[in-house]
Amino acid sequence: MPAAVAGTAIPAHVLAQLAAPVGFDPLHTRFGFELRTRWGQRVQGHFPQHDGAVHTLPDGRLQVRIVLSTAAVEVEDSDRYARLARGERFFDAAHHPLIEFVSEPHVAGLAHDGGRLRGRLTMHGTSRMETFTVLPATCARPGIDCDVVVHGEVSRGDYGLDGWRLALTDTVRFDMRVRLLDDGP
Repeated sequence: MPAAVAGTAIPAHVLAQLAAPVGFDPLHTRFGFELRTRWGQRVQGHFPQHDGAVHTLPDGRLQVRIVLSTAAVEVEDSDRYARLARGERFFDAAHHPLIEFVSEPHVAGLAHDGGRLRGRLTMHGTSRMETFTVLPATCARPGIDCDVVVHGEVSRGDYGLDGWRLALTDTVRFDMRVRLLDDGP
């Protein structure tokens, strides 16, 4: 039976189009992170290999899925820091090659108005519910004409990322800037 919005039935062919996931534009999407050393220095990196999409659910709400490759992580243009980040004492890319985030269903207006984006983050073999903050959009069509900007912090200890404790603080800050491939949700 077709879903209804404001009392109007949505034809099946329209529902099929809505259900198709909209992928991320790889040229304009960036997933970064920041750590702090115990001496106050910032260590910044990013995940150049990523995948993800926005899915429109039958009730019209959206769900986001993000997958990041730990084997490709880059740190401040430093090959040494990148190797350490990929290594056994941090992301352990050989055993945990992916980080995944799957949001809870949310209203489409979140990308425009900003607010909380809650979902399940799986990293280093551990899954936990986390909440990130979506900033209010700077344009009428966020994800198309401007980035959807999302920030959040997680405790690396919660995920067993306990290497380099003497040098690094526990907090990892994620910074995401997402654009969609086409005129999706």
